[in-house]
Parts: sequence; structure tokens; C-alpha cells
Amino acid sequence: MCGITGIFDLHERRPIDREILSRMNDIQRHRGPDGGGIHVEPGIGLAHRRLSIIDLSLGRQPLSNEDGTVWVTYNGEIYNFKELMAELSHRGHVFRTQCDTEVIVHAWEEWGEKCVHHFRGMFAFAIWDRKQETLFLARDRLGIKPLYYALLPNGQLIFGSELKALITHPHLPRQLDSLAVEDYFAFGYIPDPRTIFRYANKLAPGHTLTLRCGASKLEPRQYWDVTLEPQALGSESAIEETLIEKFREAVNIRLVADVPLGAFLSGGVDSSAVVAAMAQLSNDPVRTCSIGFSDPAFDEARYAEQVAHRYGTNHHSAQVDQDDFELINRLAGVYDEPYADSSAMPTYRVCELARQRVKVVLSGDGGDELFAGYRRYRWHLHEQRVRGILPLSMRQPLFGILGHYYPKLDWAPRIFRAKTTFQALARDPLEGYFHSVAVIPNELRHRLFSQRMRQELQGYEASQVLRNHARQAPDHPLLQVQYLDLKTYLPGDILTKVDRASMAHGLEVRVPLLDHPFVEWAGGLSPHFKYRSREGKYVFKRALRPYLSDEILYRRKMGFAVPLAAWFRGPLRERVRTAVTGQILAETGLFEMPILRHLVDQHLSGLRDYSASIWSLLMFDAFLRQAMEGESYDRNASSSISA
Repeated sequence: MCGITGIFDLHERRPIDREILSRMNDIQRHRGPDGGGIHVEPGIGLAHRRLSIIDLSLGRQPLSNEDGTVWVTYNGEIYNFKELMAELSHRGHVFRTQCDTEVIVHAWEEWGEKCVHHFRGMFAFAIWDRKQETLFLARDRLGIKPLYYALLPNGQLIFGSELKALITHPHLPRQLDSLAVEDYFAFGYIPDPRTIFRYANKLAPGHTLTLRCGASKLEPRQYWDVTLEPQALGSESAIEETLIEKFREAVNIRLVADVPLGAFLSGGVDSSAVVAAMAQLSNDPVRTCSIGFSDPAFDEARYAEQVAHRYGTNHHSAQVDQDDFELINRLAGVYDEPYADSSAMPTYRVCELARQRVKVVLSGDGGDELFAGYRRYRWHLHEQRVRGILPLSMRQPLFGILGHYYPKLDWAPRIFRAKTTFQALARDPLEGYFHSVAVIPNELRHRLFSQRMRQELQGYEASQVLRNHARQAPDHPLLQVQYLDLKTYLPGDILTKVDRASMAHGLEVRVPLLDHPFVEWAGGLSPHFKYRSREGKYVFKRALRPYLSDEILYRRKMGFAVPLAAWFRGPLRERVRTAVTGQILAETGLFEMPILRHLVDQHLSGLRDYSASIWSLLMFDAFLRQAMEGESYDRNASSSISA
């Protein structure tokens, strides 16, 4: 795994500032601590930071073809590179290395923009073709690897693996994007293709961007999309057998590495399944690591140890002090833009732990989205049944009134709170699902934002993100929300969290459940095989019963939670009050400060639980402090943008 960055002149072949490119590259040193390289010629500069995994001696980048007319800088792993190398060699291409990077160069020469269809893996790369005067950017199908880009006022395009590489360029405008602010406080992250900055973008998963000298606008093109269409895949027993076969293959191709390799093991279904497959495919004991918590309500360590014992893994665990507050400021620098998933804290620590023993780990990310494992899917289906009984004209007034007057049970998980359920039922299915996943619901967000901010939004609401994706989603209520999560929550929250936390420690994470052939096969499963008898991941769990105990497969899902409500009323009490009601947030002009003070007072007094809202505000404050220290945010610039 690595970090890439570059500068491309769209107007003419002006010289590239090598010093600026070098600074952009060096700020991503954590992604590639094993070395770096730069290639510059008139109008184009490519740079790379290397984390050596395969072909340790010859895989340096940027890397070119034989005559130096095609160059690539690349972040990721192409797992079928040996097969592609054999095919391309048969077609007359000559290889100097045994690394997957060179396969990308020759695949471009052979297939052009269609090369991405041949790659099986996770990747973000940039190809410069001098003969065609073309820069080609690509991101993998599911969005495992990130890629940011921005068009500067001087006509140059800059790109990088992390937003911090772009921010390092002195000519990037730093105005905040009002729509991204709304998205952040709704989702807790900023979905593709927006970033917190108005003039910077993420290349969306499954997209490419082709740029030629003289181009006047940027038009990303989609080359792949997840398809959730039920197919006739056979009997239940045949499906279980095929599932295990395809899953084991996805794990097996991710075991290729010239460095120590291991796995995350939380004791949940997905990570345990990965470890079980690795143990059966490996001659040596699998290296596993897990994080435990001092509070038993949040601790899954005993389940991880159960799986480790069954498969004889070389297991290493550590306990995280849940008063791990020093990470709050550090996370702002890791994620570069506001990011409010508090599980980023233990994720950061488990990556730190893993890197002490291995350089590559496999994770179980993607299983919940692929096989319908989230509890919110269950409640969405229940709500849909109610919607099927009562028309919207009756539900809106009835449940709207109940949602307004029924006391909210703040001590309960969000999906069990009566007020939240009533409010969801008063909406159409898409708005109802948005309400269930929103970190801060619409009504409260509108109250938090200042009049100026509301005017800049021009009526825009973050639910539009889901509506845009829903146009391509299946009609079935379960498949629709799975599709929405695969397009938003998975790349925007889960994969972003793991990529930044792991790369902060120079650790590569591979994700077998997101192997795209496996995803395409699973997309053909009927909803009946995903959710049955109030149980998510139905067929996945059934298929795993020979390999994992029922206690692992059917226990209540815990996740990487942290006790925010208690933190904010205890050791972080004064920090919360200082940050949320302080000068930094006030000077943005984005918020109604009396509402923020009311939020804090209500939470600290124990009258209401506003921990999710307060955490979002705390991380936004941390982002602003980090940005201002690096002079990356223009507080006096207008943040407006048309909806």
C-alpha cells in the first residue's frame, strides 16, 4: 500500500514546481515509509510514497514502460497480476519486474481506459501517456482506496491519496462547502464526491477520469456499479457450498505477500470467518490481533479469544483505556476533514497494535452491507410493513403528532426510540431510512445552523445524497437500503475509517468480502437468503456453521462502540463546553450559538442524550483547529455554493 500524488497542467506544458510536488508527496510519508519517488516532465509531475509488500527490490514508483512514454503512480494491490502478466506477455509485452504496478502500465498500453475492467483488487492510480498527452485517473470498484483531486485557478489539476496532499498546494482555494457541512452533520462523514472544501473532490468508487491537454471541464465516468438483482443460484445447500468456495478463493488470493501478514479478529461474524478461512489455507499459525475494552459492555475480547483458540492462531490482544482522549486531536489530522465515527479511535489503536507484528492484515469489512447484517435493516423492513398498511396521507399526521409529543427514550439505542420510529413512519421509505441513519436528525440540524448557513444551503438537505443513488437502486426495500449503504456508508465511513487509521501506521488492510467477483455473486442472492426470521446474514451464517460456533454466529452485534455520553458528562465535561460553545465554532458563522449552548447544558445535566451531536461538533471543532494551524482554511472566505 502506498500514497500517490501529482500535478497536471490542463492548459499547456508549463514546468511543474518540483518543490511543491515534493512537499505534497512527503506529507503522505506515513502511507509509504519505505521510500519515495518523483517523475517530472513538462506539464506533468507524478509522485509516490512506497510501502513495500511485493517485489521489494524492484517495485519502485513512478514506474514506466520500456521507452518511458507511459508512467504510473499507483496505490493498491492487483491480486490477479500474475495471470494478467502472463496474458500480456503472450501479447508481446516485456516485463522488467514481478510486481503488479508494471501490469497496470502494460494493461493501459493494451486496453486503454478499459484496462480497469481487467483488474481484480483495490486500487487508485494515475497513468500519464505522453504520446496521447493524456492523464488517466482510476479508483477501484468499491472504493477501498481513496483518490482526491482539484482543479486550481491556474488551470492545473492536482490529485492525491489524501486530502492533506491537496491542501499542501499553496494555490488550492480553502473555502468550505456548505453542502458538505450539511452532509457531514447528517451522516457523520462527507459522501463522495464532495469534500469539506468547495474546490476539492473525491473520485467516486468505480469511476475513472480522463484528462487531456486543453480540456475545459472534468467529467468522471462510471465503469462499474454494484448490481443487486436476485438470480436463480440453486438450492439453499448449493448456495451455502458456493458461498464458502468463493469466499475462500477471495481470502486465498489476498494471502500473497513478501512481508508478514495477519488478520484483525474482533470476535464478530465477519472477522472470524476471515480468520477461519485463513487458518485452513495457511501452513503456519495465523497472526491475529484484537482490542479489548475495560468496560465489559463494550468488550468482545473473549469472543476473539474463542476463535483464536479454535484455530490455533498466534493471537495478540491489548486493552484500550476508554479514556483515550489524546486521540481526538490526532484524528483530525488523520482524516483531514470532519469525521464523526467515534469507532475511529479503537480502529486507530488496533492498527497500531497490528503494525507492531505484521505489515499486512485481512479484515472482515463489507459483510454487513453485502449480507444485510445491520439491525437497522430489520427495523426498516418492519416500518415498511406498517407503511404498506397505512397510506402516507394517514401516516404523516398520525405518526407526525406521535413523534412530536411522545417522550424520546434517550437511554435506548436510536432504532428503538419511540420518537425516532414515529418520525420515520411519518415519512416515505427513503426519508425514513435517512432519518434512521442520520447522526443529527433534520429538525435538530436546522436549529443548529445559522440563518446565513440555511440561506447558503438554498433548501438543500443531505437526504438528496440518498435520493440521487436511489435512482439506480432496486425496488425491493431491503435491496434498496443495501445498495444505498454500499454507495455511501461503506466507502464514506467504513472504508475511509480503516484506510486512514491503517495508513497512519504504514499498515495495509485487505478486504476479501469486497472482492468484486464475490460481491457480484452475492448481489444475485434473493433477499430471502439474506434476511429471514428476524435474522440478518441468514445464508452467510448458515454456511459458516461448520467453522464457527453458534455463540459467535448468533450473538448480539456489539461493534467498536465508545461511551461518549459518559465521557461528556465526566472527564471531557469542560472540554465539551469550551469547544462546542467556544470561539472557533462561533467565528465560522455556521451555527446558532444559543442552540449549541442549550445542547451542552441539556446533555451535561443528564436531561437529554446529545452525545452524537456533541461528538460531531467536537470533531468539527478539532478539524477547524487543525486546518487553521496548517493555514488550510480561509475563515473569512464565503462558503456558499449553489445546490
